Amino acid sequence: MADDAPKFITRLLPEDEYTHTPEAAANYNESMYFNVFDPKTQVGGWFRLGNRPNEHYAEMSVCLYLPNGRVAFMFRRAEIEDNSEMNAGGLKIEVVEPFKRIKLTFDGKLCLLERPFEMADPSTAFRNNPHVPCRIDLDYEGVSPMMGGETVRADGKPRELDPEKSFARAHYEQHVAAKGTFRVGEETYPIDGFGLRDKSWGPRHWSAINWYRWCPMNFGRDFGMMLSVIAGEAGEPRQGGVVFRDGIHDPITECVMDSDWDENGYQTALRAKVKTRGGKSYDVDGKVISLIPLRNRRTTPDGKALQTRITEGFTEYRCDGMVGYGLSEYLDQIGDDGRASGMS
Repeated sequence: MADDAPKFITRLLPEDEYTHTPEAAANYNESMYFNVFDPKTQVGGWFRLGNRPNEHYAEMSVCLYLPNGRVAFMFRRAEIEDNSEMNAGGLKIEVVEPFKRIKLTFDGKLCLLERPFEMADPSTAFRNNPHVPCRIDLDYEGVSPMMGGETVRADGKPRELDPEKSFARAHYEQHVAAKGTFRVGEETYPIDGFGLRDKSWGPRHWSAINWYRWCPMNFGRDFGMMLSVIAGEAGEPRQGGVVFRDGIHDPITECVMDSDWDENGYQTALRAKVKTRGGKSYDVDGKVISLIPLRNRRTTPDGKALQTRITEGFTEYRCDGMVGYGLSEYLDQIGDDGRASGMS
């Protein structure tokens, strides 16, 4: 690196838990994401609220994995006036104590799917499946240190980003525990489990990444992982993530992942060989219990239609003789031939 090249640091402040002043970029996004899975009942879900204040709406997603392979799901582009809070479409996220406690609630309707694969055609799935009232109350507790933050210049000035090629300016994650209830129609599910949460802000297009494999998992309160393989437009995919064990993070330096697929190109199982900076090695096996395929579509300024597919698999993981639960989230760009970018 040349002496006059800017040097960068990662910065994370307690006030980053709250909303930021939006940048001028039309596609500015500020999102908070949470998941939780109860290891006893194998019921769980994930929740995301992504404010796009310059476009005057928030992307609201709620996804619950229920017994017998059922999935209750809803996505809305809910109108918002500004970026003052995380509260849209019935989903509300309140910071009780930065980095330690967050309250999440949802009050609205979900589409109850006996056959979650039907969401590959969302308009038909929403039309042909029942919509049931749902109430979610969860109290989240941070059980790990924070990881990540905003990459800024050493003098504190922000990085320069091309909004059309950006996925996020800042991003951080934390392993969590959560307690509460899911009320879906006439059914009530107590929740006492573990998961992962993250937050990001900055310009975002879902099509900015060629493909990725993101696998958060927990084997209990003091053992969890986040596996990450990300491919940009060119070059070798970046392997990374973190192992959380005995109160500390051990960054992953190598993550070689192999997946099995069904006839739709959805993941059914995975195997990962993991090495960490601390010299540890892990073999991880994952089996998808239930999966829902989601998508994002947009048209570029020059008229090109883009489609991003995100398959969200509730996954059972095994490592070091332990059984845990989490997600296998696979993002791919879908080509004109219908093929997913990460399968070639």
